Amino acid sequence: MFGRPPLRCPDLAGVSDPTEVAETLLHPFFPPKPPPPPLLRLTRLEHYTPVTSEEVSRAFSKSSNTSATGPNHIPYSGWKSVHQLKPSLLPSLLDPRLAHGFHPSSLKQALGIVQDKPGKPGHDSPSSFRVIVLLRTLSKILEMVVTSRLTAQATTFSLIHPLQCGSLPGRSTADAAIVLQQHVESFHRLRYKVSTLFLDLKGGFDNVESPSLLSLLCRNGVSLYLVQWVSSFLRDRTCRLTFQGSPRSFAPVSVGVPQGSPISPLLFVIYISSLHLDIPRSLIVSYMDNFAVTVTSLSYRTNVCLLQKSFLSLKRKAPPINISFSVPKTELIHWRTAWSNEPPCSLPVQLEDQLFYPQSCLKWLGFIFTPSCDPRSHFSRRYTLANAALATIRRLSPPGMGLPPHLCLSLAYSLLAPILLYRSAVWSPPLAIMNPMSVIWRLVCRWITNCFSTTNGICLHREAGLPPLPALICHQRPLAGLRLICSPLEINLASTRLPKSVTKSLPTFSPPWAPSAAQGKITSQPYHFINLDWRSTTDKIANPRYRHNAITALAQTAAPPVHDVVTLPPMFLHLTDYLPQVLGVVPSYARLKLPAKQLLLSNWSATPAPP
Repeated sequence: MFGRPPLRCPDLAGVSDPTEVAETLLHPFFPPKPPPPPLLRLTRLEHYTPVTSEEVSRAFSKSSNTSATGPNHIPYSGWKSVHQLKPSLLPSLLDPRLAHGFHPSSLKQALGIVQDKPGKPGHDSPSSFRVIVLLRTLSKILEMVVTSRLTAQATTFSLIHPLQCGSLPGRSTADAAIVLQQHVESFHRLRYKVSTLFLDLKGGFDNVESPSLLSLLCRNGVSLYLVQWVSSFLRDRTCRLTFQGSPRSFAPVSVGVPQGSPISPLLFVIYISSLHLDIPRSLIVSYMDNFAVTVTSLSYRTNVCLLQKSFLSLKRKAPPINISFSVPKTELIHWRTAWSNEPPCSLPVQLEDQLFYPQSCLKWLGFIFTPSCDPRSHFSRRYTLANAALATIRRLSPPGMGLPPHLCLSLAYSLLAPILLYRSAVWSPPLAIMNPMSVIWRLVCRWITNCFSTTNGICLHREAGLPPLPALICHQRPLAGLRLICSPLEINLASTRLPKSVTKSLPTFSPPWAPSAAQGKITSQPYHFINLDWRSTTDKIANPRYRHNAITALAQTAAPPVHDVVTLPPMFLHLTDYLPQVLGVVPSYARLKLPAKQLLLSNWSATPAPP
């Protein structure tokens, strides 16, 4: 999964002994950090809830049996079998540690797989290598239990900013991208100029200071047993590097938050939440260490000044928490409408004596953005990647003499479909790209069935068991819309921007933050589009001014599965303070996904038969 370690000892300049090589590599990968506060005397802490078998089962549902194991080489499948035979064993094993706020030293041991960085001209310095850190599976089970509890408290105490994403349940890259797109479209309808500056944090997890993190948790009312456990979890960690001739002993390392841990992304997001500034008519969306600062005004020149001021404000907030920005990785885009007759803006932004000119195409969170939000560039890239992947697996498994058809079908669904349809639930590929993508999909069907090239396409899809590409895309969008309208407003940043016709049917609290400034102005402007009710379609609307925005259009795709549902089923209930009675009055979320699957089959069956 992670590749093999180097078949040789890293050839570092001036170092030959494997023990010295390990020490030389450990220092840059794990730079010294201030230690956490000393542990208090171990006592059973108050306000503690025992670990239940349901929490352990929920943790197992997020783990994969094929995940790489840590130093003890015990896979998740072994612990799952133990939990299935005796559900009370693992809770009784983990409960005393969490109740006393203590993480044992044996669970802090990590295995570091040293790998060569591709594209490096030489491998004579530590920067030419990377380390893949593997933790013990039992430790990760406990970390997932703590992550679930800490996420619930962080949501309650507003430790996580609503516009923060990254390894948080209910907040994906698609949510961040569609919020950014909706913000840009809203201000474009008001005839504002919109610009976005994409920033990247330097160091990430390694720059987290334990005392500052623990102080932040204490000040905001997090349970003492969780604070004590986090303090114990971050201190006295050890790691053993693996390469040819590497020593078999564990060496102490200093880390901010450890790589590969389920709780590390949550701790990092809490740690940098103060970087989300409140700037008028602006939007700061982040995904882990990637920040997108969007400003609006009546001119691009003013936007450049606002972006420079915003960067200086962020730069002043970063040093107190030992965070800095990687300025050379900065990118700039000046948004414009597809029907604009003005020439593209070429004004650069100046940050730390460096000029950054606007990009005509950039990649952020897996999406390829253009100034006009044209999805053709994104799906052209997906088409190229899918074509290369298909060529590779066809060489590994030639038709008629390689893998059996059912395994080829599994490869098509697990490998090729995610590459080709990546983020098609948010963006619909235009017809000019849909046709080449459908050609690749038919080549996949021929590779599975080994049929002739003259075989009818409709018969080919049914013989291969793969629906046509347009039907698959029409299936993905209702699922994404259903997830959007069923996510609580406290969890999903895109759900907070849904109209009241959706949010009033959700059993949720008030939105923790106000909608964008543009939403209050939209209905009063005579020249822009007016938002429709989320259940209505634009097919029967004669007035072209009535139209859905990006988020409402995605929610509208879920209208057929929930047309007769009065109250929508909330997701991620274990992360909120919802009353248990809610579960008895709403349908399950899984049951609402069935109409979307039936719609896929009906669309596929409605395809006319060949002559």
